Amino acid sequence: MDAGLKRELEEKALSGERLSREDGIALYESDDLAWLGGLAHEVRTRKNGDVVYFNVNRHLNMTNVCTASCAYCSFQRKPGEKDAYTMRIEEAVRLARAMEGDGLTELHIVNGLHPTLPWRYYPRSLRALKEALPEQVSLKAFTATEIHHFETISGLSASEILDELIDAGLESLTGGGAEIFDWEVRQHIVDHATHWEDWSRIHRLAHAKGLKTPCTMLYGHIEERRHRVDHVLRLRELQDETGGFQVFIPLRYQHDFVDMKDGKIRNRLQARTTMASGAEALRTFAVSRLLFDNVPHVKVFWVMHGVQTAQLALQHGADDMDGSVVEYKITHDADAFGTPDKLTRDDLLELIRDAGFRPVERNTRYEVVTEYEGPDPARRESPQPMRA
Repeated sequence: MDAGLKRELEEKALSGERLSREDGIALYESDDLAWLGGLAHEVRTRKNGDVVYFNVNRHLNMTNVCTASCAYCSFQRKPGEKDAYTMRIEEAVRLARAMEGDGLTELHIVNGLHPTLPWRYYPRSLRALKEALPEQVSLKAFTATEIHHFETISGLSASEILDELIDAGLESLTGGGAEIFDWEVRQHIVDHATHWEDWSRIHRLAHAKGLKTPCTMLYGHIEERRHRVDHVLRLRELQDETGGFQVFIPLRYQHDFVDMKDGKIRNRLQARTTMASGAEALRTFAVSRLLFDNVPHVKVFWVMHGVQTAQLALQHGADDMDGSVVEYKITHDADAFGTPDKLTRDDLLELIRDAGFRPVERNTRYEVVTEYEGPDPARRESPQPMRA
């Protein structure tokens, strides 16, 4: 990068001036990852200090039966296919109760777009789960794609659907279904009807009803860096309007290395893609943090990045390590090679301290549950924020 442009971008970022589309593309093209990471870390530190957030959460996928066949997805199954499943509400409650231990504060629910389940199944599920779980457990459920699907099967509007789900206990939507918004890419990777117009419409409605939601981006497949910049800027503009996004989560696209249960490879993109490298992941976190001047948090989902890259992302703009998870099927149905099924609270505390930061446990609303001590200053070599 030209030294003058580098200096100009640095001055804009550190002064709080909003970066443009051209600035974002230029940042992605920089080959100086240490400089880029340092700039993003400075912005992240001004927003969130030396804190890294995490929560104690569990994931529940009540059905993997899905009408869509998205090109990247290894989770979906068709009706009657081996390993297709749909839980009865009583079964979902039983599994959720088994997850209660360790001070659980969030249950994260995402499902396939089931072709025959009635709309009433979903609010009844939330109501039963809310009644069965401790009061402090928030229900973070359904993508905008699922809400759009509920409109189709119920004949209700998204506004009416959200009202009923909120009454049943919904506290946040999930951020999924975003992938990459630009149609140039989206038409090749997505096999459902929810695109930018409906995704943004549904999150706008959720924000108007007082819900705070995450937003995501699936990167590292057939998109180009300019598509990532476009994706972030669309979300930034919506955030200007509503203020309802709490956190941005870059999700690393995964190859379907092997499906151990039936031997099938469902990912139709992988023959022409390579997964994003660790350096590309860190670059994506850094540029996202610098462009997203109006969203308070950037989360690294360690399940999709591995724990070491996740630690490094904390030095490249991220300030949240997600949660303890346990059996995240949507990724682990594809990726059996890299990440653990579970990190305990103690594991997360150690990883955050080892990266040189101070852990803070939060709930779904980013309210502080517990503040912990940072790295032990008495250690002979006290950990410092990691550098690539």
